[in-house]
Amino acid sequence: MKKIFKWGLIFFVAAGALFAVLSIFFDEAVLLRKGAIYRAPVARKVVALTFDDGPSPVWTPQILDELKSAHVKATFFMLGAHVERYPDVARRVAAEGHEIGNHTYDHHVLLYYKPSELMEQLEKTKRVIKNITGQTTRFFRPPKAWVTGMEKAYIKDLGYTIVLWTLNSKDWVTFDDKYMIKYLLHHIMPGDIILFHDSGGAFAAEGGDRHETVLAVKRLIERLKERGYAFVTLSELLQKEN
Repeated sequence: MKKIFKWGLIFFVAAGALFAVLSIFFDEAVLLRKGAIYRAPVARKVVALTFDDGPSPVWTPQILDELKSAHVKATFFMLGAHVERYPDVARRVAAEGHEIGNHTYDHHVLLYYKPSELMEQLEKTKRVIKNITGQTTRFFRPPKAWVTGMEKAYIKDLGYTIVLWTLNSKDWVTFDDKYMIKYLLHHIMPGDIILFHDSGGAFAAEGGDRHETVLAVKRLIERLKERGYAFVTLSELLQKEN
């Protein structure tokens, strides 16, 4: 019995370690792109910066400062609960010309939700964002990209365009900004959608340290502008499709 317990424990520890490594170094969204937008087929050198899990009273303002200084517009996928908690930050995002998307109310993974539960998550968040910022959300990004094909069909029936990403900065791992920039610059192509986070961490939707994200955003913008890239919102990116 002790041997069985021992080997069982080893198995679960190894499985947990493997899952952690895959989460850090593999982007699961690659497997879930069917039925979603993750880049735009464009000829011009344009990319879209996107930020998930906010707004945050600490990190979103710092990111907004960098975007404003660089004259760059981005798209923020917000949680309804955070918009209610930090309405002034959400209003600033809208007031400075950025686009707001729907990221559910409380960041629960959507796998196997009932249609009524899905509708509640999306519609409640939509109402909160509209009431506080004045923006009507038409883009939706599922937490961690995890959503079934049936759920995608239902979400589209609600009038949403499902958006994932081309390149994942993995900033929630708190990689050094230089590592993130090196990875992104090596893989960047016109029409890419880049994922960052302005809140959240590895195990929570709020409270993560986004210091490296702020640095990476500033320096990535500088480096891509040197290469002739421009930055657009998702709406602008999709309007530029050939």
